[in-house]
Amino acid sequence: MKLKIDFSVYIRKKAMKIKFFSKISVLLLFFWIVSCKNNDPEPTESRLVSYSQVEEISKTKFQNDITSAFGTQSAQIALFIQSGIKTYRLKYNTKTPEGDAIVASGAVIIPTDIQTALPILSYQHGTIFDENKAPSYFNSSSEAYLGMFFSSIGYLVAMPDYLGYGESKAYPHPYEHKDGLAKPNVDFLLAVKEMINSLKINWNKNLLLAGYSEGGYATLATQKLVEEQYSSEFNLKASSCGAGAYNKTQTVKNFLTQKTNGDAGNNRSYLWVMLTYDRLYKINKPMSDYFAAAYVAEITDKKQFANIAKPFDEILNPAFKQTILADSDAKWKQAMADNDIFDWKVKTPTRLYHGDKDPYVPYLNSSTAAAAMKAKGSTSVELITIAGGTHDSSVSNFVLGTMDFFGKYKN
Repeated sequence: MKLKIDFSVYIRKKAMKIKFFSKISVLLLFFWIVSCKNNDPEPTESRLVSYSQVEEISKTKFQNDITSAFGTQSAQIALFIQSGIKTYRLKYNTKTPEGDAIVASGAVIIPTDIQTALPILSYQHGTIFDENKAPSYFNSSSEAYLGMFFSSIGYLVAMPDYLGYGESKAYPHPYEHKDGLAKPNVDFLLAVKEMINSLKINWNKNLLLAGYSEGGYATLATQKLVEEQYSSEFNLKASSCGAGAYNKTQTVKNFLTQKTNGDAGNNRSYLWVMLTYDRLYKINKPMSDYFAAAYVAEITDKKQFANIAKPFDEILNPAFKQTILADSDAKWKQAMADNDIFDWKVKTPTRLYHGDKDPYVPYLNSSTAAAAMKAKGSTSVELITIAGGTHDSSVSNFVLGTMDFFGKYKN
């Protein structure tokens, strides 16, 4: 997926003084490739292992880099940039879902020309199949560049690589696994706090969370963990989640009763979820129990990299499909329920962005989440429906909306 952002709406609302703005068409194209009683735990040990500066980029150079990347479309973006930036790679201690100690990594990006106290913006990246697009590598075709842009407009940006990328690349990424994303992300943020204290960075103690696709799911999972267990560590002010698969149980049943579009790229993600849950929940079924005979060899060999362009229900063994629909496979029912994060009472101002024509992550994920959260008494959750939006085309609305939303909560 490719990220396409139209800044014209944001400019009309927020930059009317700038007379020479023309309508902006396609921008930031390469950012997207393809959400009572305090029982806070007391941290007793350091999460931070080390941090090292990767690069310092002046405001002028970053503006030129933007222009070089986008040509004539880029001048308008450059006008938003307020500061140069320093990029860092951070290593930290955390644990795998199995409970084993592991060192993981992430990117930290700090503005160099802004003296006022700034918030931490933790941005969780979307699905990546190419390991070198982990944020801490600062690959120019990754979402790290979006983090750099956010930093240049006034945020202390933190971007976890997740387990399975960067320093922890030898460990299989726990794709779309709630605890495998949320707990390492919180440990990363605790390490970021240690780092900015060490560097005496002017932090205003506020935290903002954002992410799209897998990043939307990771953001909402991280938000839930922070609200329930780490509210004394973080002053979480707002959360912006885009197109995440929050309702795993209903999504899977939707895929088995309504034909998906058969996109091979989409199927790779769905296979990855199945293989991850099979491993982490120790279900360990033979591939032939899961998949139709025609696809067993390829999936066994290539795993989530299999290239199968068929509606997803046709890839599955019909017998397995029926057990899921009948709720008769207790282990799989539990695995999906464990990773549902749509039905809880949200305390933080939260936006759920989703295109209602998304063929990859169905809109029902955000609509059922908003309804369930409100039914639980949440008054701070807002569903932002992008009419006619697909997974790719809705990214623009998400990024621009997040910029506007966070502007209200950053100080």
